[in-house]
Amino acid sequence: MRKQFFQQLMMSLDLNWKTLKGTDALAVRLFGGSLLYIRGLLVHLLSIGSMPKHIAFILDGNRRYAKKHNMDRGTGYRAGFLAVMSMLQYCYEFGVEYTTIYAFSIDNFKRRPEEVQLLMDLLLEKIQELLHDKSMVNQYGVRVHFVGNLKLLREPVRVAAEEVMKATANNTKITLLVCLAYSSTDEIVHAVQASCQEKWNEIQQVNANKAQNVEMTKQMPEQNDVIKLVDIERHMDMSLAPDPDILIRTSGATRLSNFLLWQTTDSLLYSPKTLFPEIGLPHLIRAVLKFQRQYPHLQKRKKQL
Repeated sequence: MRKQFFQQLMMSLDLNWKTLKGTDALAVRLFGGSLLYIRGLLVHLLSIGSMPKHIAFILDGNRRYAKKHNMDRGTGYRAGFLAVMSMLQYCYEFGVEYTTIYAFSIDNFKRRPEEVQLLMDLLLEKIQELLHDKSMVNQYGVRVHFVGNLKLLREPVRVAAEEVMKATANNTKITLLVCLAYSSTDEIVHAVQASCQEKWNEIQQVNANKAQNVEMTKQMPEQNDVIKLVDIERHMDMSLAPDPDILIRTSGATRLSNFLLWQTTDSLLYSPKTLFPEIGLPHLIRAVLKFQRQYPHLQKRKKQL
């Protein structure tokens, strides 16, 4: 019964939204209120069940969307950015504390130079927009954190990213993690390297103390020179957030593409066939419903680890 009710509501929401896309501002004013009411009702009903704390997105399909609609690639990427903002707003309304997006991978640097330049220019533009007083980031109290090997970015993009992180550091309502120049294998390698360096520094310090005061070292506890799992996880780029509860990859693909391999062991993977710029509230609701149905099993697995 609950599933059928949700389906009817989502069909109504989806139909009304598609109708409004091609209408004028007057129609939006007339029917927009009903959409907001339905949306609020859906959020209330969903909140009865277990809600995810962290949802991650792989933004797949921006170029295909542009080709499908005879647009240039830049317009397709801009449409994808608008979809990101919509998803962030919905996640905020759902009470999701962390939202992560896979914006630009290290492998993306292998694309044609003109496309990389286009993406860097667009990233710079959109990152700078986040600093505007009327941006969604400031309206909703979003903390923005950029994750990845940021030194690989062009300096203007890196500087803009650092400015946004500094400007939003005290925001606490929701955290947006943007993976730029990121790959999971790169993250893991750097975490292991940092853990080894930290442990080596500890050993060196202990040895120096022993050399200075032999009597004192007899009373000191034995030094543990083993690197543990918690040591590596502490140095992961994504240590700021809990592991994702849901990973959404659009366009129907089910591969992870070197994204959050360490963190998604027990995450629910949802792969709607829609291209990312076409993603909407019904897709997010279906993902949350799927998560709620499998929540007992997912919790049982976590307790067994």
